[in-house]
Amino acid sequence: MFFLARYCKLLEENSFRGRTADFFYMLLFGATVLTGIVLLGGMIPYLSESFAKIIFLSNSLTFMMVYVWSKQNPFIHMSFLGLFTFTAAYLPWVLLGFSVLVGASAWVDLLGMIAGHAYYFLEDVYPRMTGRRPLKTPSL
Repeated sequence: MFFLARYCKLLEENSFRGRTADFFYMLLFGATVLTGIVLLGGMIPYLSESFAKIIFLSNSLTFMMVYVWSKQNPFIHMSFLGLFTFTAAYLPWVLLGFSVLVGASAWVDLLGMIAGHAYYFLEDVYPRMTGRRPLKTPSL
């Protein structure tokens, strides 16, 4: 819950300032991608058991927001539990490692990273390469 509140607030106040519709569109895109991945993953024989255990995607959606924030703010210095410092670009990997250490499923975090990377690529990288923006928020 802490990560949801913190990174949702940071994204909305910094990256999406004055662009509430774009922020909502990012969340909608993430929820759609995560749902699609879990539905398709449930059809693959060796992965179906892992995906069947994922009931709620809210943690993956939160992890997606952490991933997008870390990609947009890669040079911010952070500390993890006061043990070591790193830049924000490595935050998703540090959290993934911590999840594995405490025995949580890595799939939840990995799904969030996949959805976050899909959004980051289509919103930031691809438009710089081609000049086209496939995730342009629809307007009325």
